[in-house]
Amino acid sequence: MAYPAEIIQIEKDASCLYTAGQLDHAIRSMADAITEQLSDRNPLCLCVLNGGIILAGKLLPHLAFPLNLDSVNATRYGNQTVGNDIQWLYRPATPLHKRTVLILDDVLDEGITLSAIRDFCLQQGAEAVFNAVLVDKKIDRNKPIHADFIGVRADNYYLFGYGMDYKGYLRNAPGLFACQSMSESP
Repeated sequence: MAYPAEIIQIEKDASCLYTAGQLDHAIRSMADAITEQLSDRNPLCLCVLNGGIILAGKLLPHLAFPLNLDSVNATRYGNQTVGNDIQWLYRPATPLHKRTVLILDDVLDEGITLSAIRDFCLQQGAEAVFNAVLVDKKIDRNKPIHADFIGVRADNYYLFGYGMDYKGYLRNAPGLFACQSMSESP
């Protein structure tokens, strides 16, 4: 676990890529696109914990149609800055069979975790699976999955804020920030 002094320094040195207002506007635009495509499909929204909490909390009030909400917690990072094998901490309690699923996550970087969650949904009998991410990172390699709904795009920096963390901290930062000490994501 990081020491608070390290966290304070990371936050102080970071560059703001998007303000809270800009991200809220992007989320409202995502909601419009999701409504257009999924409003008649009775979707089950799956919030990817912990990063997707802020996106889900800000997006769902703009989806003015019937839906269900559940969560999933699959992680490669834990409170670290380097990814490892996927650990399934929580699977959805709602049956996925014959459902349209909308996965809500904070960031699509390498796509390994999001791809595993999509595959899990399909294995459980989901009829269709869509992905909504607040941030799609520009990565120079092929990703195993793409996002159907994207809030903003960002270069390949280590990011925090609006759900994304640095060693378990700074998810609550009021905007999207790039760490200056880590020019590429893990």
